[in-house]
Amino acid sequence: MPKEYGRSARVSSQMQKELALVFQRDLDDSRIGFVTVNEVEVSKDLAMAKVYITLLNGDDEAKVTQTKLLNELVPTIRHHLAKRMRLRHISELRFVYDDSFDTGMRVSELLHDIIPPKDEDSE
Repeated sequence: MPKEYGRSARVSSQMQKELALVFQRDLDDSRIGFVTVNEVEVSKDLAMAKVYITLLNGDDEAKVTQTKLLNELVPTIRHHLAKRMRLRHISELRFVYDDSFDTGMRVSELLHDIIPPKDEDSE
């Protein structure tokens, strides 16, 4: 019977926490804005990790350049991550912008436009 919470899930959960700390404390690059690590998907063999991020206070062009910058800084980020995690090999990282927050906000705006807010005085 397979484990419900396998090793790759545990590693991805721990990697998400440690990457958040790396962005907060270890990276001293002024070009990097406020980065939030939403999710980390690690392959079964732990060789590749896809890191889903969101960025605050940026337009679409800034999001693309920030994501590209993070992918250029992968060796430095992996080095800091290797210091924090107890793994023999650290996964190759690939940063991807997660647009689910933007999509959710857009859907919320559309619903707000369609459904008028209820007046509390009329009840």
